[in-house]
Amino acid sequence: MRKNVTSVRQLATILMAGIMAVSCSKEEAETQDVATETEVITIAELKTADESEFLAEELMNIAEDSYAEDEISTFSKFNYRSDYLPDCVTVTTVVTDTTKERTLDFGEGCELPNGNILSGLLVLTYEKDMDVAQKTIKLSLEDFTFNGVAVEGGADILRMRSNGNGNPQATATVSFDATWPNGDVTSLNGSRTREWIEGFGSGFWGDNVFLITGKRTFTAKSGAVFEKEIIVPLRRETACRFAVSGVLTISRRGNMASLDFGDGNCDAKGVLTLPNGDVQEVSLRRFLKND
Repeated sequence: MRKNVTSVRQLATILMAGIMAVSCSKEEAETQDVATETEVITIAELKTADESEFLAEELMNIAEDSYAEDEISTFSKFNYRSDYLPDCVTVTTVVTDTTKERTLDFGEGCELPNGNILSGLLVLTYEKDMDVAQKTIKLSLEDFTFNGVAVEGGADILRMRSNGNGNPQATATVSFDATWPNGDVTSLNGSRTREWIEGFGSGFWGDNVFLITGKRTFTAKSGAVFEKEIIVPLRRETACRFAVSGVLTISRRGNMASLDFGDGNCDAKGVLTLPNGDVQEVSLRRFLKND
């Protein structure tokens, strides 16, 4: 009889331990769910978002450089040519009574001086009159890929020949959808202003420097939406794949993190400050293999 009582007590102890284990696991899961809800962005999402920004900025570099060729040639006594577009790009210009259409054909794969490989068509359409101090340049893409990423969409670029600082300036409102080689789909929407502060008209792509401000929305493959706003202008030197300085904020579900790109050095490092004040150094990617 005593053995039976002992067995019942042991069974009760085992059941109680099981219930407590299940309860603890549930509490841990709930805690993890809360942490996920309050998390702003994962490192993987941060890297993809930054690559998407890099992709968009490179398209703006091409657009501005191509337009500058036309503009500078118009106002100078010689036929100006930049070295940013290599011979593998075929440029075709169609002129009407009021517009110009410049089609940049990258073929099946054309490598730019900075190592990016593009294919397909990038088309720029703008007003023919080059004396106009401000105009809109429409950018569209056809069967376009950037380093193996299929890109659809376009941009409206409000171009000023000279801003208050005497520099060319372009405000690009973009809407791009990107399909990555593994099938992931992301999107980037919003407006950024680029002030061309160094290198304009030199003909050498590597000395171009831009200051960038503005706000965009990035949608990750998961469907999560992030608001990204530059609070300290980003300095982008085209000879570097990364912004070398500046700060942007990343917001989601009312929570905000910030990403500091550094003090001017060209490197893949950034400092991410989380909503709780924790700070960590992150390594960005931008299509580099050693991330």
